[in-house]
Amino acid sequence: MTDAHSHVLPDGTTIRIRPIEPFDDERLLAMWGRTSDESRRQRFLGPFEIDETTVRRFTDLDPAIELALVAVAGRGDDERILGVARFERDEPGADSAEFAALVEDAQQGRGIGTVLIRELADEAREAGITRLHGALLASNERMMSLLRDAGLDYDQDADDAGGVVRAAMDLAPTADFLAAIYADEKRAAEAALQRFFDPKAVAVVGASRDPRSIGGLVFSNLLEGRFNGPVYPVNVSSPVVQSVAAYKSLSDLPQVPDLVYVCVPAKYVNAVVDEAGELGVRAVCVISAGFGEAGDDGKALQRDLMEIAGGHGLRIVGPNCMGLMNAGEGVRMNGTFSTIFPMPGRLAFSSQSGALGLAVLEHAANLGLGISTFVSIGNKADISGNDLLLYWEDDPATDVILLYLESFGNPRKFSRIARRVSRKKPIVVVKSGRTGAGARAASSHTGAMAAGDVAVSALFRQTGVIRTETLEELFDVAALLSSQPAPPGPNVAILTNAGGPGILAADACESNGLTAPQLSDDTKAKLREFLPPEAGINNPVDMIASASAEGYGRALRILGNADEVDAVFVIFIPAGTTSTQDVADALVAARKDVPADKPVISIFMSARGVPDELAEANIPSFAFPEDAARALGRVARYSAWRQRPVGEVVRPQGMDPAQARSIVEAALTAAPTTDEHGKRLIGKPHAAAATRAAPRKAKREVWLSTAEVEGVLGAYGVPLAKSRIVRSAEEGAEAQAEFDVPVAVKVAAPIHKIDVGGVALDLRSPDGVRRAIEQMRTNLIDAGMEEHADAFLVQEMVTDGVEMVVGVSHDPSFGPIVMTGMGGSLVELLKDVSVRITPLTDVDVDEMIDGLRMKPLLTGYRGSAPVDVDALKELLYRISAMVEDLPEISELDLNPVFVRPSGAVAVDMRMKVGDTALA
Repeated sequence: MTDAHSHVLPDGTTIRIRPIEPFDDERLLAMWGRTSDESRRQRFLGPFEIDETTVRRFTDLDPAIELALVAVAGRGDDERILGVARFERDEPGADSAEFAALVEDAQQGRGIGTVLIRELADEAREAGITRLHGALLASNERMMSLLRDAGLDYDQDADDAGGVVRAAMDLAPTADFLAAIYADEKRAAEAALQRFFDPKAVAVVGASRDPRSIGGLVFSNLLEGRFNGPVYPVNVSSPVVQSVAAYKSLSDLPQVPDLVYVCVPAKYVNAVVDEAGELGVRAVCVISAGFGEAGDDGKALQRDLMEIAGGHGLRIVGPNCMGLMNAGEGVRMNGTFSTIFPMPGRLAFSSQSGALGLAVLEHAANLGLGISTFVSIGNKADISGNDLLLYWEDDPATDVILLYLESFGNPRKFSRIARRVSRKKPIVVVKSGRTGAGARAASSHTGAMAAGDVAVSALFRQTGVIRTETLEELFDVAALLSSQPAPPGPNVAILTNAGGPGILAADACESNGLTAPQLSDDTKAKLREFLPPEAGINNPVDMIASASAEGYGRALRILGNADEVDAVFVIFIPAGTTSTQDVADALVAARKDVPADKPVISIFMSARGVPDELAEANIPSFAFPEDAARALGRVARYSAWRQRPVGEVVRPQGMDPAQARSIVEAALTAAPTTDEHGKRLIGKPHAAAATRAAPRKAKREVWLSTAEVEGVLGAYGVPLAKSRIVRSAEEGAEAQAEFDVPVAVKVAAPIHKIDVGGVALDLRSPDGVRRAIEQMRTNLIDAGMEEHADAFLVQEMVTDGVEMVVGVSHDPSFGPIVMTGMGGSLVELLKDVSVRITPLTDVDVDEMIDGLRMKPLLTGYRGSAPVDVDALKELLYRISAMVEDLPEISELDLNPVFVRPSGAVAVDMRMKVGDTALA
């Protein structure tokens, strides 16, 4: 940790955490002066005093063995230390350390101590410490409760004589630890956003007499929307705004508002937010532009804005946003510059684009879709989509969550939150930037195939998020989800009065993962009782053009109650004497007799449009079968995801993370440091731990040698083919003689070996190995790669089994991405691979393998023997654990991995590590 960053407390306010510094002497003494004798006694197990002569012991620390973190409020000369937590290693290099924490009395009970302890545990883990211990008074129940609240498991041994308890805790993140973090994040998001969505009084700074200006629109819309509370206009130059008495500043208001909208030029915003914070305002929506989106000056202004907000503990929506609204009758707040205020409904929507938000609100209103809450989050300087998901998870006014995303602030956190929220409520997303997002240099198969939008798709697949291609499709899905249940399965019955649209619907269903199953004999018999002989009673059910409204109703009841049917499409084309209105009435009546868990979707292909009666009965209607099938297909996939087990992260036995880390850090220590353009920087190499405090623009990356790769993989129990690194042709000949099996010889450097003749296979004699190494050395010298001609790998030949690839690419946004699929030299040509974001659960691994087209080769194809799929799964679990433990791994290729009838073995491997993966 190199600088201060904000943490949200359970009450929805923020606190900043940073390392203690020598210049904190006076601040620490001031905190000590605000701390009671009893709190001091609990911290130091008895009377203790800190003064000017001893304070340096706590502020000027040896970074090799000590770390202290402080929670601070205010900024600049007004910054105050509210709490401190520290650890000290038992001895230099030890993996255990003693810890302690202290929070001043007035701030206790807010969760500051919990945040400090969690941060301290994270820093200790990062420094290689696996266990913290400390001495507590037996009466210090507050500290023991704090450890429990932090989700940290601890053991305690009581010393009855001294009334002291020795508490010790392992730092490996447990399920309880992660659950505790989630619970606190959720409480914090709910508390913070409650102030935004349900304020009792609001103020608009920059409210204008001109209703066409942003400030004028926001103020006017709050009035027009009938906000259920006072709306105070703040205008420095006008005593009246739109017939309402105005105030020159927030300080002049008759009460402190719960929420402040800021609509003034960017250069004035920060002063307004500072004033709001001084008054005790805890929620500010900055609509003004000119911040992070506006170049370096704007970015500096945004950083200052967030420092001000952090100093006061208040939360920010924006800046550069459209505002927010709550359509609920108890609030009626249109705090946006959109004059369209949709009716109350069950859809919550967040848009990263303000301009797009205008179109979204208009489209929702035109479709008759109601909104619970809407937010335009703009630059996401503070409140993010992750906070909104946590709030909407249990929001009683919201059933469906809609998101328009341009970027992820914290994709891994999004993954963790969305995976849980999707179990309760569907999340539907339009994610822009599908093309070109992953355009980056990649030196491995995995890096080339798991970049950009591939990672986004993997994230959504794992978390159950419904992704749509366009906003129109998003609203199709929203209309379906807001009116119908998710189908229990993929089987769709198609009811029509025209054969052509029925066939189109069947084709569209198949294209979207749905099926049009054969109807049972019982269902057909019931249909035959009233349909004419020329009608088709297979699926689609074609009642022909003469179909009556009564026939539609009767057929819907039969199909909707058929065991083989999970959803029903009803297609109507006006023909003959049957009216659209009569068919709509019949469907509304019949829907009441269809089980509630089966969706009924209408496709009224007529110029008249959708009858109002269908909307009132919550039967969605589409203009064309393809639109309906696309929407239902996405909802059906979500329904299937929600019915699957949650899955558990598997961490196999027999792994030695410490050994692997020592290899990686040694390699990075010896690696040259380069700038962001790859230019080598002059200076001594430094350890990986020290690099984390280095400027972000300095980086080191290095391909590990074959011996180093084998060492890292071996530490994680990854099965490798028997091999030996040799330095000469004679050593290679001796290795083959000792192995006494056919061998392969490969250049041991991390290069594409085949391109330089660096691979020789099926060598059965020492002389063959000797000649192969001599030839490779010549090839490398001729290619100007003499530096790679000093090491060769002699490896037993592995030819039995199915060739697979297992790899890792470290995406700069998403973290480690694991890939598996068909391996060998054609991996990038065939592209039969599956990718997932770590950590992998057992369900993730099963789905990765099940999703491969080549899976039949694993289970036995055309008489071939099945191979050990469980061994492949075990390998994936080990790779997932490895890259979670070692985020320095930026690229890894195991290609091929031979999955045999018994076991799996990696034959060729490349690994790149870099401290840039830690950024």
